[in-house]
Amino acid sequence: MTTALAALLVLFALLLPNEFTRLTPGTFARLPVEGIFGAVVLLVLPPKARRPAAVAAGVGLGVLTVLNFLDMGFRSVLGRPFDLVLDWILLDDAESFLSDSVGRTGAIGAVIGVVALVLTLLVLMTLAVARLSRLMARHSAVATRTALVLGTTWITCGALGAQIAGVPVASRNTSDLVQDRADQVRAGLKDGRAFAKEAADDAFRDTPADQLLTGLRGKDVLFTFIESYGRSALQNPATASPVDAALEDGTRRLRKAGFSSRSAFLTSPTAGGGSWLAHSTFMSGLWIKNQQRYRSVTSSDRLTLTGAFRRTHAWRTVGIMPGVTRAWPEGKFYGLDHVYDTHHLGYKGPQFSWSRVPDQYSLAAFERLEHGKPGRKPLMSENILVSSHNPWAPIPKMIDWGKVGDGSVYDAIEKQGKTPEEVWKDPARVRTEYRRAIAYSLRSLISYVEKYGNKNTVLVFLGDHQPVPTATGENAGRDVPITIVAHDPAVMRRISGWGWQDGLKPGPNAPVLRMDTFRDRFLSAYSS
Repeated sequence: MTTALAALLVLFALLLPNEFTRLTPGTFARLPVEGIFGAVVLLVLPPKARRPAAVAAGVGLGVLTVLNFLDMGFRSVLGRPFDLVLDWILLDDAESFLSDSVGRTGAIGAVIGVVALVLTLLVLMTLAVARLSRLMARHSAVATRTALVLGTTWITCGALGAQIAGVPVASRNTSDLVQDRADQVRAGLKDGRAFAKEAADDAFRDTPADQLLTGLRGKDVLFTFIESYGRSALQNPATASPVDAALEDGTRRLRKAGFSSRSAFLTSPTAGGGSWLAHSTFMSGLWIKNQQRYRSVTSSDRLTLTGAFRRTHAWRTVGIMPGVTRAWPEGKFYGLDHVYDTHHLGYKGPQFSWSRVPDQYSLAAFERLEHGKPGRKPLMSENILVSSHNPWAPIPKMIDWGKVGDGSVYDAIEKQGKTPEEVWKDPARVRTEYRRAIAYSLRSLISYVEKYGNKNTVLVFLGDHQPVPTATGENAGRDVPITIVAHDPAVMRRISGWGWQDGLKPGPNAPVLRMDTFRDRFLSAYSS
């Protein structure tokens, strides 16, 4: 019985794919060539070398199994496999997300459970391979004949293209995955060198300050990111209805207040998470698709879109960052005079899972701390709205601006909301709460502009990335909406040639641009 379980465990590891969609019965009804080859190697090795070889094979197979599970997790959230070189830092972010969503105790328990499972898997895989190795050594004649038969069968099935449920019987799953890992590492090293050359080319590096952003002098320019605000929020029937209503109502209200707007789509470098990659892509004009590029660009002197405002000395530049909970040296790279993180917004209310501060409160704090001050300089702000961050439970509600106060009013709202555990039991409920969260963020921002905006207000708001596939479905793409809102017609005339669509909602045929192209387009449109 123990030997049978050991054989099943090794077979499972050899045939395990790295995508959930490939977890089918046919996947595990194949002949793995790596198992046949490994058996032959163990049979021909002398006894002294056989045991360490079996241990090494067991550990290696266990590690590969762990990496396959990581790939599945990353594909389900970020739409891509785990990067063996660059993504280890994201595991710390995952722990922080768990801590904010289910509490510190739950997060610690989850981490301990995962570590225990990984260690158990490594030990069991090593013991399984070692046991099978000893068995083959004791019955070498039978094992040799069996390996010969299985090898012949594998070659025959490969030559004939034999399949089970559409899956080839002759499997090279493990060797293909190892090759993919090696290619990934080489690509990562090559990408670092290529990115250094790309980053050195900056058309605006030496642009004099008096020629930058002359078309926006005297304006308050608000760059606002809405977390997980993706194209699916507008065009997926399962999520679009409340969001459509918020945008259509907002277009009417802002038009009545004297504002005009134009919208399009940008293609984000990330999906499901990794907001910082999108923020740095948008601001730097470079395609920041991984952590290596992010570290490289944020430690450079690259001129960011926000930094261009600071270079002119015509604006005070600030950041409203309710999602920042620890030291954030990147603020210097973005050219921000002051950053208000979650600890400096004066919020005394409850935490809404990962979202520590409701969007309406963040905007009210921006008004109190910066925008509403008399006699100030023109402002350029980078505002991050986080209420639409996964897990979308509980969700705040819009209240009268005069009642926001220090945020204590949200205690009752948070208690009335749903819990993440309640929402994530059902994918349909996840999609419902996602669209409610996006609608709340949009209504908060539109209401803010309607109440506190003036003839000098210019708003650029966009999504950072699409949400996780649970909310969008598979193959949803990486497009996010972007909208420019202004009261002064002269501001909108500067982008009249872009072909963007009127209103807050871009239609299905609206232009689509890569996110890294926006910096140069914007600086070109509004500079001398």
